[in-house]
Amino acid sequence: LPFGQVALFCFPAKFHRHKPVSLGRPAFFIAGDRRKERSMQTCQDNYSTVFASFGEMHTYHRQLSQESQWRRCRVRDLTIEPLDSKSPLAEDLPAFAPGTSQEAVRDTVRGLGLAMRVEGNLYPMRDTAYKSLLDRAKLRGSVLPKLSRPKLARTLNDCLHVFTSDALVLIRDEKVAAAHSGEPADYAVLPADELLEVLQAKLDSRFPGNQFETGYWDHTLTRAIWTLPGQKEELLRTYQQELAARGKTGVESRLTPAVQFLTSDIGVSSAKVIALLEGGKTPIHIGSCVAVDHRCWAKVEDFDKSLDQLFAQFQDSVGKLQKLLNVYLNYPVNAMTRVCKKLNLPKKAALEAIHQFEVTYGGGPATAHDVFLAMQEIPFFLSCDHAPESKLLAVAESLARALTFRWEDYDLAKGVEY
Repeated sequence: LPFGQVALFCFPAKFHRHKPVSLGRPAFFIAGDRRKERSMQTCQDNYSTVFASFGEMHTYHRQLSQESQWRRCRVRDLTIEPLDSKSPLAEDLPAFAPGTSQEAVRDTVRGLGLAMRVEGNLYPMRDTAYKSLLDRAKLRGSVLPKLSRPKLARTLNDCLHVFTSDALVLIRDEKVAAAHSGEPADYAVLPADELLEVLQAKLDSRFPGNQFETGYWDHTLTRAIWTLPGQKEELLRTYQQELAARGKTGVESRLTPAVQFLTSDIGVSSAKVIALLEGGKTPIHIGSCVAVDHRCWAKVEDFDKSLDQLFAQFQDSVGKLQKLLNVYLNYPVNAMTRVCKKLNLPKKAALEAIHQFEVTYGGGPATAHDVFLAMQEIPFFLSCDHAPESKLLAVAESLARALTFRWEDYDLAKGVEY
């Protein structure tokens, strides 16, 4: 679209870019110029965007890296100010660092309600910065968010000002996004655009024909998925032969290998690549292949080297899934309930998935493989309830842990309450 123009599309659909849409009524999506979208909305805490191509995603993250500020300073030099609706700062835009918009201030008033003074400049604080701020102040407790913003600011300042350690503050899109430890071994900056570059190069080298499927970014994390259609035979041949031998010709036989890349600059995820199987309602996570923590002087080169193990780790993850075909359960509903409880999966979505499995599998024994695939409905139900991306990813990674369980230990006649 030409700059400044907007297009309106109307169509019935079950999904739009992996987001569920109710059937039975038109779905409206507005597509506009990304540059205008970015300048108007990225200061908001709930901002997110998706990417249809690798080039688009890489360009966006390169610009993000160029505009982000990483400030190393003493923890004791940080000062917190209240920024709620009663604060004079809420209407005093000149008090903030140059480039801060009124919308960034208003969004913070509606959100975290705090501002941080860094090297003499005042910035609104994003909700993503709260946890790392408490870490710098060495504070814990569920009562803290219940304090008025002035009391919370005073408490934080009293604690911050007694520490001589360093902090590494991330300022991005007009706000403080994180306040990591500034000690060299505690946090390492791994720019997402550089990680994307080395991952794409490695995929092109080892997985020719890979296809970028989708990308996502919000103030919490970066995510991207590539499918590997050219390696389906190589990676899934044995697994799909065993499926065919058992007469399983459903969605399992149509699965395609894929990888998911995740990283976060606020401390919620390492730089990692996860093995996926695409083709169902949601991607099936079958284990982490590569992970480099943002710690201990880590560099992008470390991530690049770790990718050499990607193919072998993917095969190992598929092997774990295949083994579940030979684990027979006499009480599969009970086993599913116990495993969901063990993984601490969201109760409402888990109970929906358990009920759906109970009414569809027909009774009698089943394999752990059947139950594991039935559990993949849980992130789907959460998507339908508009759960945040970070929660969906956490649930998917928890589900992958079930591949390593001794399922026989959960196959008990006695029922269990969730």
